[in-house]
Amino acid sequence: MKKLDEFIPYGRQCIDEEDIQAVVDVLRSPFLTTGPKIAEFEKSIADYVGAKYAVAFSNGTAALHGACYAAGIGEGDEVITSPITFAASANCVRYMNGKVIFADIDEKTYNIDVNEIEKLITPRTKAIIPVDFTGQPADMDPIMELAKKHQLIVIEDGAHSLGATYKGRKVGKLADMTMFSFHPVKPVTTAEGGVIVTDNEEYYKKMLRFRGHGIEQTAYALEQGNWYYEMTDLGYNYRMTDVQAALGISQMEKLDTFIGIRQELANFYNEQFVTDKEFTVPYQLPNTLSGWHLYSIKLPEYVDRKKVFELLREANIGVHVHYIPVYWHPYYAKLGYQKGLCPKAEKWYEQALTLPLHTNLLPVDVIKISKIIKENIYE
Repeated sequence: MKKLDEFIPYGRQCIDEEDIQAVVDVLRSPFLTTGPKIAEFEKSIADYVGAKYAVAFSNGTAALHGACYAAGIGEGDEVITSPITFAASANCVRYMNGKVIFADIDEKTYNIDVNEIEKLITPRTKAIIPVDFTGQPADMDPIMELAKKHQLIVIEDGAHSLGATYKGRKVGKLADMTMFSFHPVKPVTTAEGGVIVTDNEEYYKKMLRFRGHGIEQTAYALEQGNWYYEMTDLGYNYRMTDVQAALGISQMEKLDTFIGIRQELANFYNEQFVTDKEFTVPYQLPNTLSGWHLYSIKLPEYVDRKKVFELLREANIGVHVHYIPVYWHPYYAKLGYQKGLCPKAEKWYEQALTLPLHTNLLPVDVIKISKIIKENIYE
């Protein structure tokens, strides 16, 4: 088998000298933890997507936790989400003692199917967490219509979709709250970090308290003096640092460029595979523009995916699989979830393979990767 000279990971950050200097400037400033860069970073995100408010968190999981807190999810409440996602999309519900209800996916987009959501709504349903898998927005208009009909809160997991658009609107303007992640494999990074954007002032204020130990300057506290504060809720230390925010501000200036590169690479992959009917390339929902966090193909049913995965890793191609259905994990199995719950999601998992996609990847790399895959898929 042909082997690439260097290992190509499925995802990788793109850091330049401007990013490094932005971080160095903060390291030389009086503020390292929570300082002026946090608000500046939040404003850059809110302005980009057209939201009124943004709240930065230490990571995307913490941000989802904060959104569930703001939504008032508690014991006995049911929240519907997709099983084809990272576990955090469901875990955030469990942190609030809610019950996770998994709805099957659409066979074309691999996003949550709104028809499946509707079947699962009960008097106990409190919220829906649609996931923008690979960066493609979920079909949000019918989801929001369904939520309005049943008075549900929608928290869009946009961990993959910062920069994506749905029917001409930026992701971040579609749901009641939207989470973005800034892990290094995402289009822009803060090393670790997450944010919730919303137009709801009540949610905004709740999340500010939640990420900072539940502390706020109440009227009584202001009367006592600057030294006095009050913990009004049980919050967490989920704050982002100024160091991270400075990197994020610099990265945000390049977001559209990064997304454009990813789109070009995804199109180039499509050109390599579309002529071979054995492979299913990513389908795109009409009138949407994906953030292209991931490029995942569906392998033929007869192929041994594990063998293909290992062969490609040996060839220095950092393929991955996204995702193991969340309810297959032992924690959820112990809660009573069983295999067979979402057949379309499980079928996708058995055939899914994620190929390298990041801004450091070159078209020539795409050609090499696709050629090796096609040459070895039938072995």
